[in-house]
Amino acid sequence: MTHIDAGSELDPVHPVALPGGPAPGLSSAEVAERVARGQVNDVPVRSSRSLGEIVRANVFTRFNAIIGVLWLVMLFVAPIQDSLFGFVILANTGIGIVQEWRAKKTLDSLAVIGEARPTVRRDGRSTEVATGRIVLDDLVETGPGDKIVVDGVVVEADGLEIDESLLTGEADPVVKRPGDPVMSGSFVVAGGGAFRATKVGREAYAAQLAEEASRFTLVHSELRSGISTILKYVTWMMVPAAIGLVVTQLVVKNNDLKDALARTVGGIIPMVPEGLVLLTSVAFAIGVIRLGRKECLVQELPAIEGLARVDTVCLDKTGTLTEGGMDVSGLRTLDGADEAYVRRVLGALGESDPRPNASLQAIIDAYPDSDDWRCVESLPFSSARKYSGATFSEGDGETSTWLLGAPDVLLAPDDPALAETGRLNEQGLRVLLLARATRDLEASEPARGARPTALVVLEQRLRPDAADTLRYFADQDVRAKVISGDNAVSVGAVAAKLGLSGAAVDARRLPEDRPEMARALAEATVFGRVTPRQKREMVGALQSEGHTVAMTGDGVNDVLALKDADIGVSMGSGSEATRAVAQIVLLNNSFATLPSVVGEGRRVIGNITRVATLFLVKTVYSVLLAVLVVCWQVEYPFLPRHLTLLSTLTIGIPAFFLALAPNKERARPHFVRRVMRYAIPGGVLAGAATFATYLLARHHYTGPGALDAETSAATLTLFLISMWVLVIIARPYTWWRVVLVASMAAAFLFVLAVPALQRFFALKLVGVTMPWTAVGIAVVAAAALELLWRWVGRRFPV
Repeated sequence: MTHIDAGSELDPVHPVALPGGPAPGLSSAEVAERVARGQVNDVPVRSSRSLGEIVRANVFTRFNAIIGVLWLVMLFVAPIQDSLFGFVILANTGIGIVQEWRAKKTLDSLAVIGEARPTVRRDGRSTEVATGRIVLDDLVETGPGDKIVVDGVVVEADGLEIDESLLTGEADPVVKRPGDPVMSGSFVVAGGGAFRATKVGREAYAAQLAEEASRFTLVHSELRSGISTILKYVTWMMVPAAIGLVVTQLVVKNNDLKDALARTVGGIIPMVPEGLVLLTSVAFAIGVIRLGRKECLVQELPAIEGLARVDTVCLDKTGTLTEGGMDVSGLRTLDGADEAYVRRVLGALGESDPRPNASLQAIIDAYPDSDDWRCVESLPFSSARKYSGATFSEGDGETSTWLLGAPDVLLAPDDPALAETGRLNEQGLRVLLLARATRDLEASEPARGARPTALVVLEQRLRPDAADTLRYFADQDVRAKVISGDNAVSVGAVAAKLGLSGAAVDARRLPEDRPEMARALAEATVFGRVTPRQKREMVGALQSEGHTVAMTGDGVNDVLALKDADIGVSMGSGSEATRAVAQIVLLNNSFATLPSVVGEGRRVIGNITRVATLFLVKTVYSVLLAVLVVCWQVEYPFLPRHLTLLSTLTIGIPAFFLALAPNKERARPHFVRRVMRYAIPGGVLAGAATFATYLLARHHYTGPGALDAETSAATLTLFLISMWVLVIIARPYTWWRVVLVASMAAAFLFVLAVPALQRFFALKLVGVTMPWTAVGIAVVAAAALELLWRWVGRRFPV
């Protein structure tokens, strides 16, 4: 309600609202003085990591440290071909840095587009500025949906209500009057006003909270936590195996120092699945770039994965299924009211609100103000109240008080006007009731006893892409729930037009008990007259049943639910508060972008799950080979150059292409179990078959050069088995997957056929018996692997 006070409690040297008019704000000179003193809201943007952080995260890793030391050793004791693995790691790390830097630039540029621009009053004029350019003592204007970006003290208040739940946990909006404090991170739900900035930059409350959290850990990522778990177990296996290998090669066998070191390093290097972490980061980064091209701002990288796991999406009707604008399609007077007079009332009501919502803006467009009515007092619209109001001094000196809002809230249940409202709602039309109040706006229940005067019929503009998007979610087994503050029948009609079937329920009749609410949510699809608090409770009820919930919205009434949902999605044209709490912002305001985000997440998860198996099969067979070598006390069968060749052809190159390929497979949980149930049997079979070939070759070959022949036979077996793992992982086949697998096989044959490459990689198949024996062992192992993986898939489904 309008109460412009002088703010006598404030320090007189600062701008205050005076009876003669609004405070002018700071002058340009005062702003420049504060900028010079550093009293600016210079909180660093958290859109992404800095370049230094990106480099450190990609370079200074546990496994890079291990590999780096081993690489330096190999550079001094072995030919350059045994040090190739180091150059591969350098290239991979460089690719990771470049891709994440590109993603950072995409994020930062999109963040600037979607950045909130508060309105400040300077030199008596209202101007939009970037959040980072607010200075101490600036006069910041606020209205419904605006986020409070710095701490301050209220100077002007016009029915100002602020929600501080994101900071304090208190869900009820707080009425603010001049002299009251406001905290950054809260947002305006009703009314408007202005406040003086008292704390800016890192001193502001929300900035202090933000610095305690890292942007990259806000959303849980099962993919990343799963990979971390795998790497932890790999480290535990790697340490004893490596120690045993060092002792065996350097002490027990008493071999030449350089050759022993080379074979020891050759046994340790493949245990490290270093490319898996890198490939995950690259896949996420490329996903951000792809979505950025579609004007989708991913504020937290793992949110791509999170949305791919969603099985229930809660949609706010206004701004999501319908466009923000509306049109007045009819005016129906009640009880013999004069239509010309009603038009004047509606025009005055539109003029009384400086920040009209979509419904009121449609009324303003249809009924311009006549300028001879003066607003004495106003009650801004609130999502909790469902109506707004104003008191006017009419041209003849009389005063009247009017309310505009939801008919089923303002009218008694048996009022005949509700029947007409119901018929209109069934057609998908939105209806507002204009009622003359008999009580003052300051009364506890100003709507009691209001006399209905007219029904304003509004036609909502359906988003042309909404039907296709809803159909996509249905095809993907993602349940859609429409949760709106509008009339349930009207919302149900809109949903039906878009092909969304299911019962429409008035949320005022929903049970408060969470399990009972969850059951009601499972039975219906559309919910109307939902309060902001109920939206939050409904999200919690769905989550309590094990659902992964996404919430879309653009209004202030969606903020609490967006915050509590597993993934919050906001429209770019939505309020500052919704953009601040959402993990994904659709800057183009297109609901049709959501399938792209889901698809990108599924691509990342599905493909990383595939290629993780490739990397971990290598880790398992490397550890097993080390153990077998220690137990048999023989030379390790491979030099680093052999395993570099095998890893490049059967893992490195294929994994890069497979990780970026299209993949529409629905994301499933239990990443670690899904990967390890295939990696362990695959690695054990590959290691056992390779070691069997090696032992047979040791008995078959004698004399000088026998070790190279033994290594070549073992390499052939391991390559063929690894290729069969790739054949299985690459399914289902497309032309490019067939070409990829065939190219890797051809590259290995090329190495075996060219003498220079034979010498470079120390590979030469000697005789006929042992090479064909190696092929036979590989064929048997590949067949066993095929059968074993199929049995595992049926016996241990995830």
